[in-house]
Amino acid sequence: MDTKKVWLVTGASKGLGLTLVKTLLDQGYRVAATSRSLSALENAVGKHEAFLPLQVDLMSEESVDTAIAQVMGHFGRMDVVVNNAGYGQNGTLEEISDAEARQNFDVNVFGLLNVIRKAMPHLREQQSGHFFNIASVAGVVGDFPGFGIYCATKFAVVGFTEALSVEASPFGIHTTLVYPGYFRTDFLSDDSLKLAKNRMDVYAQARESERMHKEEIAGNQLGDPEKAAEVLIQVAESDKPALHLFLGSDAYGMAQQKLKTLETALEANKELSLSTDFKN
Repeated sequence: MDTKKVWLVTGASKGLGLTLVKTLLDQGYRVAATSRSLSALENAVGKHEAFLPLQVDLMSEESVDTAIAQVMGHFGRMDVVVNNAGYGQNGTLEEISDAEARQNFDVNVFGLLNVIRKAMPHLREQQSGHFFNIASVAGVVGDFPGFGIYCATKFAVVGFTEALSVEASPFGIHTTLVYPGYFRTDFLSDDSLKLAKNRMDVYAQARESERMHKEEIAGNQLGDPEKAAEVLIQVAESDKPALHLFLGSDAYGMAQQKLKTLETALEANKELSLSTDFKN
């Protein structure tokens, strides 16, 4: 009997998701993976006896439900769910249209919630399991000009994942929030980082940030996705996995700076904060 855990990875036809799937298969795990394009997923991963590729529309509860039923029918169980699917959206808050903002939330937030909602009954019944929700350091640090909506989606993921961790723990289910920094994947490509249709030159900082991401950061990211995949597997095999997991020296540094900023603000305004309580 195969005692290796069964993994489900969303958004697995490229980037960190693809690297994770390949690493898992190399190490003998059984893996189901989703993509909007089945052919892209099959071509990227290749044929493997322990691999179940699935074409899934994460926006559709029915599609997600069908996919998870296929995983359970094929492997008989599901142990680790990695909510990795998502994309970047660039554009200042004035530039971003309502449709663009909602689409980014649909994919990065509501699609992830669909997976959690449909996977949870199976993990509860098993009384075991592990959710990895891939957020971003942009879910802790939001001062990236032109990335406000993307940051907001990742802040949302952080918020509901913290709630998920306490909701799921009585059933033996672990939860890990992953905050990657910049990893050397195709995340900054035109397909994964969308630009606002209504870009305005008046926002010089945002245009410079956009240029820098496309021309300087892309291809030079510090993070190695293969090392990130190894860390995720290590955490999944841990008896007491961390809830908060920052990946990359850049993510670690930005998070440390945010903590210092918050601490400074707390202490600077302590008297004002405490002054709003009722006297009794």
